[in-house]
Amino acid sequence: MDAEALPYALDLVASSGVCLSPEKRAALRNSLLLVRRDYRFEQVRLWGRIQGIRGAYYIAEGLGPDRAGARSRLYSLNCVDWSLLPPPTEEMVTLTAGLKGRFQGDPSYEYEQPEKKEDPERPYEEEVAALIKEETRLVATIHQIDKAVGIVPRGAYVKSPLGPVHENRSFEGLSLTEGKKLSSYFHFTEPENLKNKTLLEKADLDPAIDFLDSLEHDIPKGSWSIQVERGGRVLILRSLLWLGLTFYHVPNTKQHGYIYFGNGEKNIDLPFML
Repeated sequence: MDAEALPYALDLVASSGVCLSPEKRAALRNSLLLVRRDYRFEQVRLWGRIQGIRGAYYIAEGLGPDRAGARSRLYSLNCVDWSLLPPPTEEMVTLTAGLKGRFQGDPSYEYEQPEKKEDPERPYEEEVAALIKEETRLVATIHQIDKAVGIVPRGAYVKSPLGPVHENRSFEGLSLTEGKKLSSYFHFTEPENLKNKTLLEKADLDPAIDFLDSLEHDIPKGSWSIQVERGGRVLILRSLLWLGLTFYHVPNTKQHGYIYFGNGEKNIDLPFML
């Protein structure tokens, strides 16, 4: 959600429970514009909020020339002061995979993760508690949410022959009919299903636009909910896998974005609920 259009965009997703006081809206917008200036980002977005027991993490991300490239993420506890998060790694995701329950809201909080230590001289396994900071869990959770449910409309971005991805200046938005189809939305991450398609299946695809995975093949089926609100003036997509992720798009305009307002826990019961 672009920092410059933040007040307007928050109103569009208010039906999903994304509510902020006027003071926090003003503080977020002003502080994010200062973050863009200080870190020299081309664009700064409000990614969302992860609610903890003691407090909440407000997450922002800074983008460079390549929109699909590495993103710098920051967090704030008061909507004013921002701290840079380390880049996510697969080791972080693996390390925090076993952590369950709510976030505490304290980045210095340490979780105890039991590890089995095998000693060839002893016939039994010894459990050693590894300490994992909540900041590490926060980085891994944001990375997982973005990878699973971070989406964009088809045609909003183009891939240049040299590789970088840029905003499509000629994109005028999806029509209301197209916006009701899951095939009109892509995961904004490294494609996986696209690599497995045959040449015959790729024949009708535009390599400049169709370089991402479509939502229509997401597993489990039914993990997305599409609603048309405000008399057909706004399209809203909600993820049932990561509850709290809301995507909005105003048909026939360039206005689109997504925001996450949740507790940072995956809905693992979804396959049994469909």
